[in-house]
Amino acid sequence: MLGKGVVGGGGGTKAPKPSFVSYVRPEEIHTNEKEVTEKEVTLHLLPGEQVLCEASTVLKYVQEDSSQHGVYGRLVCTDFKIAFLGDDESALDNDETQFKNKVIGENDITLHCVDQIYGVFDEKKKTLFGQLKKYPEKLIIHCKDLRVFQFCLRYTKEEEVKRIVSGIIHHTQAPKLLKRLFLFSYATAAQNNIVTDPKNHTVMFDTLKDWCWELERTKGNMKYKAVSVNEGYEVCERLPAYFVIPTPLPEENVQHFQGHGIPIWCWSCHNGSALLKMSALPKEQDDGILQIQKSFLDRIYKTIHRPPYEIVKTEDLSSNFLSLQEIQTAYAKFKQLFLIDNSTEFWDTDIKWFSLLESSSWLDIIRRCLKKAIEITECMEAQNMNVLLLEENASDLCCLISSLVQLMMDPHCRTRIGFQSLIQKEWVMGGHCFLDRCNHLRQNDKEEVPVFLLFLDCVWQLVHQHPPAFEFTETYLTVLSDSLYIPIFSTFFFNSPHQKDTNMHQRQLSLPLTQSKSSPKRGFFREETDHLIKNLLGKRISKLINSSDELQDNFREFYDSWHSKPTDYHGLLLPHIEGPEIKVWAQRYLRWIPEAQILGGGRVATMSKLLEMMEEVQSLQEKIDERHYSQQAPQAEAPRLLRNSARLSSLFPFALLQRHSSKPVLPTSGWKALGDEGDLAKQEDEFVDLGDI
Repeated sequence: MLGKGVVGGGGGTKAPKPSFVSYVRPEEIHTNEKEVTEKEVTLHLLPGEQVLCEASTVLKYVQEDSSQHGVYGRLVCTDFKIAFLGDDESALDNDETQFKNKVIGENDITLHCVDQIYGVFDEKKKTLFGQLKKYPEKLIIHCKDLRVFQFCLRYTKEEEVKRIVSGIIHHTQAPKLLKRLFLFSYATAAQNNIVTDPKNHTVMFDTLKDWCWELERTKGNMKYKAVSVNEGYEVCERLPAYFVIPTPLPEENVQHFQGHGIPIWCWSCHNGSALLKMSALPKEQDDGILQIQKSFLDRIYKTIHRPPYEIVKTEDLSSNFLSLQEIQTAYAKFKQLFLIDNSTEFWDTDIKWFSLLESSSWLDIIRRCLKKAIEITECMEAQNMNVLLLEENASDLCCLISSLVQLMMDPHCRTRIGFQSLIQKEWVMGGHCFLDRCNHLRQNDKEEVPVFLLFLDCVWQLVHQHPPAFEFTETYLTVLSDSLYIPIFSTFFFNSPHQKDTNMHQRQLSLPLTQSKSSPKRGFFREETDHLIKNLLGKRISKLINSSDELQDNFREFYDSWHSKPTDYHGLLLPHIEGPEIKVWAQRYLRWIPEAQILGGGRVATMSKLLEMMEEVQSLQEKIDERHYSQQAPQAEAPRLLRNSARLSSLFPFALLQRHSSKPVLPTSGWKALGDEGDLAKQEDEFVDLGDI
């Protein structure tokens, strides 16, 4: 019989298909009304958040291959999120969760985080969009943070199914107007709750004073000047109100082509060389206009080539580097490796997982970005050259490469406040189109390109290889990537500073991160995946291995020379870019897949176990001391810092206390290929179940 609460039971074998069909709805089963009221789960709403529609008696499946396990509850859609409220909270969280997101619950999905919605009709999975003539018996939601939710609607009232499915599709898939985003409702309702710490804050770069401070910090004020020619966005809506240009360059030149063709300063090196960026001039067919553009650029180049400026090297990122289409295509393939509906699907792809990873080219794109940043670093550091990054609008790959260069060369950018200020300067004020690139308005799927996520993945490679050099951890980066889809912070929801200033009437928190004391160089949360996972994800892939003649001689000499010396974590920092060194960001991409986690694995679990052993040693020492001083009253037992280290996951803290997945002895895709016992010796990718050892 069906009932509220947990459905199904544990066990490593697949549950047999039930032969009994119940025609009684779960809500019709006799229950104590007082008991139901006590179990009622409250929906937590943010300031300005409103409920749009909801459905009761929805079964949320857990990620099991049999799909027989789940929890009944309510499915609610607000103007901010989709939330599932289980009737039995203990089934959703059967132990105390030590770390929780303060804004989004474990079973909450912000509307902007929804990637695709599927419906199951007679065991067939179909994409849902627009008006539906028939409503599904099962709803599957793929999220941009790679979570997968499955809801059974078989026991829900028909009118509630229509209302909740139509509501979710409309509010997540239909094109929106900017002013209809929840960001504005929240800003109006919570404007008095915004708290900032003036002693320890992110530099916003929205005043002339901020730019002058950055020039002084990097010693670039001798050759470059901060200008206010675009104050009030009178010249160009794409550029910030204040920015920095070479000192000899007349400010009126900025107005000629609305900021295009103007070298804009990004950062200065200790030796005087600088990193600049420039947006290309508009493409014209008229010979007269082309001649005007040519003479204009000639004057610009003469200005930045004469002393006291160093030799300038131009890097055209639009033609000689990655295209946005490549990034979009690669990530579309890459993310499919992690959007797993159930355990069977995961094990079916296990044997061909590395070939699918290689064919996506995502890791190769990361390597190319890091390589380009190292090349520019070599020009500035070793050859004392200025580097001018050129791109059509200087708002995508320019942001990516300039940020990576500064991260490698400037230790200030590797602090938490410095990193947040870097994002504010190069991405927010640099005019990166977050609104379009994240497709927040659902107006153009072709414009959705994860450039900022690519940057965070590149940063993760550096953090993973050189953890002591950073004041933040991979957990910080993972939370930052999640914040792209939480519409309560203005940082990631506009295409330009002008668009933000026009629509936002009060200053919001710069980044979705709370102020706190600086973490130690080897902080408690600097966890890594277990050695088994590290070896698995670091498997050599032929496409990612560099040949010795691929890199230029001066680059190879600079690269090898730096890696041959002891690392100075407060100086120049270069990543390893050989194929095996570029790894999958496990904490972000694998955290929702139980089969990819190792219970009791990882550095956090190891440290927790050491703390438990230290407490036990201390307790034993106290008992020994009590024997010498038997008259002394027994001391209170010291509090435990972290318990049950064996329950912690290698992908902590996101996979904290996840269920122990039952893994097959061999991948399921291998079962079909096995003819008899003699074929076992020919299988290359055997999986031995160590879970019960």
